[in-house]
Amino acid sequence: MNRTELLQEIRKMRFEEAYAGWQGGRLRQEEAARLLGVCERTFRRYVDRYEDEGLPGLIDKRLEQVSQRKAPVDEVMALVDRYRGRHQGWNVKHFHAWYRQEGGTRSYTWVKERLQEAGEVEKASARGKHRKRRERAAWPGMLLHQDASTHEWVPGVKWDLVVTMDDATNEHYSMRFVEEEGTASSLLGVRDVIERRGLFAALYTDRGSHYWHTPEAGGKVDKSNPTQFGKAMARLGIEMIAAYSPEARGRSERMFRTHQGRLVQELTLAGITDRQGANGYLEEVYRPAFNAQFMQPALAEGSAFVPWIGGDLDDFLCETYERVVGKDNCVAFEGMALQIPQDRHRMHYVKVKVRVHRYPDGRLALFHGPRCLVHFDAKGQLIPPKI
Repeated sequence: MNRTELLQEIRKMRFEEAYAGWQGGRLRQEEAARLLGVCERTFRRYVDRYEDEGLPGLIDKRLEQVSQRKAPVDEVMALVDRYRGRHQGWNVKHFHAWYRQEGGTRSYTWVKERLQEAGEVEKASARGKHRKRRERAAWPGMLLHQDASTHEWVPGVKWDLVVTMDDATNEHYSMRFVEEEGTASSLLGVRDVIERRGLFAALYTDRGSHYWHTPEAGGKVDKSNPTQFGKAMARLGIEMIAAYSPEARGRSERMFRTHQGRLVQELTLAGITDRQGANGYLEEVYRPAFNAQFMQPALAEGSAFVPWIGGDLDDFLCETYERVVGKDNCVAFEGMALQIPQDRHRMHYVKVKVRVHRYPDGRLALFHGPRCLVHFDAKGQLIPPKI
């Protein structure tokens, strides 16, 4: 099953849960739409298609079609050249009026967006918004938080505590001490959730560099240029949501204050000073006890988790890099030469594009299309295939 087919199947499973919850009165239309990562209008369209055609009606037919309404490149270039040559400095509404008088057929919004893309006009700053307290997600699995806290958890040593928790119930699905949070620790947290409960709908994070690329400090994240972690979430069909203030992450921030007030004392009482022992204590003692005390019931009956059906999670929750094979059938990767052994599928792989997978534990693998060619340890040493 390729990625497109997997995401289509996940969409259908999520829709059945959301539709049943909406029909049963357990979810509002807004909540059902959020579960699917779409707006209410799109959810209503899904409902119409589902009631007319069943689940096959939810398959996105655009994936195999090229829009007939897409503007030719020549038309866009002519529009921009006309603006630069005769109307430089005009506001878009003024220019659009002249454009229509001269026979143009495109809408104001289309003209504005093309000029903005060309850098000829600036986007207007966003207006101030009326803010209100955000209600918790209605179902477990609709929205998860992942965050980390640097603290002196044992005397004289600072570690990062990476936590992945549910917005609906406060349940902590994963807690892990690491030397420093990053892509690997975040992927491991997501893996814990999927293995224990299933695939979830959305993940709320801060704007850390392993979650998002942010072109300007303190500015908007660049959703068109995902990080390795973002690419992994896209492969799974998990929506990522960026937080823009500490207040936006209030629930996870309050939980960390609770952990700092309890976990330090408990580790001291247990006589634990090493990270391996602390992680064992987290998993066997602290996390179950914390969930038992601080979990709360969801606002509505139901669950947004769906079973994982995509096969081996390793090749979804990993970093991926494209490389070209050298003349000696080796792939250069971060100072290592990864040798592709001879196999029966090809005479050689010289000048072939392959994909390097780096897993959270440091292991490496080379892929040609969907087929895995060879595995290596973190130092680039060949791992013999299992017989």
